[in-house]
Amino acid sequence: MSDDNHTLPYPDASTEHPTLVIPGNAAGQQADAAPRKRRRWPWVLLIVVVVLALLVVAAEFIARAVLPATVRSIVIEQLDLPADQQLEVETQGLLLPQLIGGSLDTLHLSTNSVTLEGITGAADVTATAVPLRGGDLGEAAGTIRIDQAEFTSLLAGTELPVESVEFAAPNATVSGSITVFGAAVPLSLTLTPGAVEGDLELTPVAASIGGLDIDLDEVGSTLGSLGEGLTRPQRVCIADQLPAGLALTGLEIVDGAAVIDIDVDGAIVTDTSLQEKGVCPN
Repeated sequence: MSDDNHTLPYPDASTEHPTLVIPGNAAGQQADAAPRKRRRWPWVLLIVVVVLALLVVAAEFIARAVLPATVRSIVIEQLDLPADQQLEVETQGLLLPQLIGGSLDTLHLSTNSVTLEGITGAADVTATAVPLRGGDLGEAAGTIRIDQAEFTSLLAGTELPVESVEFAAPNATVSGSITVFGAAVPLSLTLTPGAVEGDLELTPVAASIGGLDIDLDEVGSTLGSLGEGLTRPQRVCIADQLPAGLALTGLEIVDGAAVIDIDVDGAIVTDTSLQEKGVCPN
């Protein structure tokens, strides 16, 4: 090859074609990196919130599992009931805020069979403002359902000839016998039960003597003062057959049972005298 055509060297890229730097590019990359770090905070907060929510839910479940058993044991102890007494305990609303506040909004107790002061029946009681650290209840009321045999025992000591009782809503028919001129005469009275000033009230609506239906007025005229006493409304005090802290407010025959409505003195949980039998006036 001829020396007249020398091969020229390639230009130095670093000098002939310098690398252009776009102003602000590095700063922009740093700016992009910073927000990515800040965006992690919402996720962290979300995780914390979820964990706290799970803890609250777990605590609520624990409270609902533990509280009924605790209440049941206290009721059984206070009322001196058998250890195996069947008793359902229910609450309403979220328990944690109520436990923290020291009071349950509502407490519902129910049992299919319980014996209190010699009377056996199904009980259903609802209490409000129930203190958890001692003190009286806000309010409490409920019902006691008793069968015909238990209702018969409530009428013991009355002037009625009570040997048996048969329910036919809304009435109850009591049957027995009375003595007339030295002879026992079968007598049945159909009564509508109710409650007046804490007493059981029985209002006669029909009667039969010796199996024959007879007008109530005729019972009075036939049997004299005895008949008049049997056919007028009678009030029966049953306070001595119930705890003193319970007051009879209503009574009716429903579905083959006598349903007794009661009010409960809120101090019954702290005053032992209210847990004893009441007293009837002489």
